[in-house]
Amino acid sequence: MRIGELAAQAGVTRDTIRFYEKVGLVAGRRLANGYRDFPPEAVAWLHYVRTAQMLGFSLAEIARHGEELSEAPDAAEALSALFEEKIKVIDVRMAELVILRAELATRVGTGCPLRAVGQPG
Repeated sequence: MRIGELAAQAGVTRDTIRFYEKVGLVAGRRLANGYRDFPPEAVAWLHYVRTAQMLGFSLAEIARHGEELSEAPDAAEALSALFEEKIKVIDVRMAELVILRAELATRVGTGCPLRAVGQPG
């Protein structure tokens, strides 16, 4: 299918598809007339990419795990493992943000919030 049809079916823009193609997330072949031609399964793949992004996965993570998932004997199990890994990353980041928030809170009203706490002014 051509890029316009793929964009309409996948709910993304042509520019998004061109970008994904540039970074290797989706592949189309060039026809003799120069048009891109994408396989029908590209629609489901683009839906997956958009959903994975919404769930906090970067394009690099999606690309890295895409082939693994397509070759996994049990895609649901492989996805669950990826989700568990992502939850761990989020938990670490949340803990870091709690510490950062506390640090910022100690600086409120100090007159110079960029100076190290306890450092003479």
